[in-house]
Amino acid sequence: MEKSLEKVLTSWLKQQKGACGFYLNLTVLFGLLTGLSLVVQAYFIATILHGVIILELPREQFSHEFYALIGLILVRALLAFARERASFEAGKRLRSHIRSMVLDKLNELGPAFVKGKPVGSWASIVLEQVEDLHDFYARYLPQVLLAGFIPLTILVVVFPINWAAGVILFATAPLIPMFMILVGMGAADANRKNFGALAQLSGHFMDRLKGLSTLKLFNRGNAEAKEIESASEEFRERTMSVLRMAFLSSAVLEFFAAVSIAVLAVYFGFSYLDHLNFGDYGAGLTLFTGLFVLILAPEFYQPLRDMGTHYHAKAQAIGAAEELMTLLNYEHKRIQGDAEEGRVSGRCCESALGDISLGLGLEAFELRVNSLDGAPLLGPISFRLNAGEHLAIVGPSGAGKTSLLNVLLGFLPYEGSLKVNGVELRELDKGIWRKQLAWLGQDPQLFHGTIRDNVAMANPQMSDELVRKNLAQAKVLDFVEQQADGLDYQIGEQAAGLSVGQAQRIALARALGQNAHLYLLDEPTASLDSHSEQAVQEALTEAMVNSTCMMVTHRLDQLDRMDAILVLDRGLIAEQGSFAQLSQAHGVFKQMQQEAVNQASSVEGARS
Repeated sequence: MEKSLEKVLTSWLKQQKGACGFYLNLTVLFGLLTGLSLVVQAYFIATILHGVIILELPREQFSHEFYALIGLILVRALLAFARERASFEAGKRLRSHIRSMVLDKLNELGPAFVKGKPVGSWASIVLEQVEDLHDFYARYLPQVLLAGFIPLTILVVVFPINWAAGVILFATAPLIPMFMILVGMGAADANRKNFGALAQLSGHFMDRLKGLSTLKLFNRGNAEAKEIESASEEFRERTMSVLRMAFLSSAVLEFFAAVSIAVLAVYFGFSYLDHLNFGDYGAGLTLFTGLFVLILAPEFYQPLRDMGTHYHAKAQAIGAAEELMTLLNYEHKRIQGDAEEGRVSGRCCESALGDISLGLGLEAFELRVNSLDGAPLLGPISFRLNAGEHLAIVGPSGAGKTSLLNVLLGFLPYEGSLKVNGVELRELDKGIWRKQLAWLGQDPQLFHGTIRDNVAMANPQMSDELVRKNLAQAKVLDFVEQQADGLDYQIGEQAAGLSVGQAQRIALARALGQNAHLYLLDEPTASLDSHSEQAVQEALTEAMVNSTCMMVTHRLDQLDRMDAILVLDRGLIAEQGSFAQLSQAHGVFKQMQQEAVNQASSVEGARS
């Protein structure tokens, strides 16, 4: 990893520490108090042993020091416990804050952005990568401060009683952070690669798991198993690389700490043997001095060793922060509802749109739809959809049909003009605007919960009577009443327990419960059998009597019910008009009709 990038990521991580609240400072405070108690504890131990062994004083004379020593042991235990609790709370608050930021950002960017990565990759970011920030804030950042303060405190105490011991401690202390940096230089890069491998494995596994039935039907099970095995092996190698870094770092730190303490012990040993005679300011070297300094010596290096132990937490956090920072700092062109551009968000959206009881009218002029990174997807196009009219959008795959729906839903930015009842769409409050919409796609998402919860999602206070009315209108009430739990029937993950047609009709009931004035339909009957398709189509026709509708479809045989048809090709309007007009013209629509007839004939021929 480049040093400049590492500095940027480290700076970004430190900027987030405000989310830890006062718990981060509390962790440092408890650590400092623990360090001070260690100094006092060493003083009492050295005093007792020097008095009993050298001065040959009675043990009863040191009863106060002994009780104070016992009390300090209890105090240290309480401080250690308090520090752990405070550090955990700091990390928990930080993780909750970052996770909320990520989810809010994904909500802001919308499904058009989320679909750019596999579900497993987003799960890796929201779960594993956020979790791997914990130790950086809970342990590494507090330890950086303690690694400076506690050794400095010990030096201040040691130098006045023996300057030679102080010089040894002072001279050997830089060895630990120096070698810690040298060993840890590749740790951040190793962690970054590890997270990349994990995201790839998660996304790969999740996608294959969802498409397991299809893979089996096309006899691709063994091939995909080998690919998962290959991705798993790559992740194993990355993980082992990170572990090697961690173990090497710990071994190096322990080695140099042991060497430094050994040098100090040799100095005192030779001094007691009268081979060395310096460092004691001419006052003579006592047992108290040797014991006091040697007891403090491990504690002098311990904060530095702890910082080295937690240094891999920094490398781990930097590896996780790269993708998190990229996501959270993602810049995109403004979508409607922007606080700086919007002028309608401060008053009621319905009032700004005028009378919407007859539906919402749309008017586009030189409309260009772009992706979130600015790439053109559609346009320029111009069209008009009057309130209460139903418009069908057809065209080859990739023509920009779904992009047009996404810009109306507020998930994609646009240029030019797109007005709703005469009001520019980007000026409307996004949340209030979406309350006027009902969306139904070819693969709608039903959530784990009861049928009642799913139908009443837009209005949790919806009565059971109204829920049943919507289900009846969606032609699925009979199925619900056949279940023993009725409206409390539990829908599993990914609509488990329901057929595709049943799930589609429950999603339709949910859409009907919104009392929408504009229906946006994206291939709502594409995955249904003929019976379910007819039921859903009838329910939609009945529900949209007094509402405006824009429907993307490949089914051309039912478009005679629509008021107008918009034919898109390569991001532009190829044709527009009624079903009768386009059927008589020799354009793209006529060509699509002929292709549909030929395809149907081929299917019939294959059956016969």
